[in-house]
Amino acid sequence: MVKVVIIEDEKLLQQELALQLDKIGDIEVAHYLTSVSESVEWLKMNANNIDLIFMDIELADGVSFEIFDLVEISLPVIFLTAYSEYAIQAFKVNSIDYLLKPVNLSDLIFALDKFKKQTKANTAFDATVFKDFYVQSGVNKNQRILIQSGDNFKYLDQDEIAYFVAEDKYVTVVTFENTKHLIDESLNKLEETLPIDVFYRPTRQFIINIKAINKATKYFNSRLKLYIDPSPDSEIIISRNKVKDFLDWMGN
Repeated sequence: MVKVVIIEDEKLLQQELALQLDKIGDIEVAHYLTSVSESVEWLKMNANNIDLIFMDIELADGVSFEIFDLVEISLPVIFLTAYSEYAIQAFKVNSIDYLLKPVNLSDLIFALDKFKKQTKANTAFDATVFKDFYVQSGVNKNQRILIQSGDNFKYLDQDEIAYFVAEDKYVTVVTFENTKHLIDESLNKLEETLPIDVFYRPTRQFIINIKAINKATKYFNSRLKLYIDPSPDSEIIISRNKVKDFLDWMGN
């Protein structure tokens, strides 16, 4: 029985990976971790009790490579990535295992087979090569947004997304084709990670893509009314205090 820990801050991906591992069998998920700080504390106490780590690069409170600076880890790691083909080729050249998110079963089986072979060969793991490439490349997982469609998981590229809207406790991503998907992210977190030259938060309820804007018209009390396409169910009214900031963003 291979004991693994999954370090991933997207719960949908945690669940999907666990389901795939269950299909393969003879694998036990010992724990789920979502942040650098949580991972450091858990691994200090439990690293000797597991065989393999599945690790996303960017976590809720930082980059996962910080974990290696704070706790000694000799365990093999399979990275979870959403990077470009260029990045993937670099990982292959450096003999570092990866899984492209969302996880494909055949890729997972291949990665686990490679892990077993490396374990038998007693191959040492070195995170520094991967870290150096990551820093130099500047790639970012938030170039894409993970969504669930039925029983399947897939990514939306940013240029497919018209806007995000918060309703009650849920956030929906709406595409330019007017398809709608619930996502496991808050608008606050999205606002921090999305590129500011493309996305803007005009109200507490919306984050919009600049390409979705049709027009902005003057509204009561020196406010602006925003028209976007696809048209949302509720109006987007920009407050008087935020009008200048919005117009500056549009101008830049």
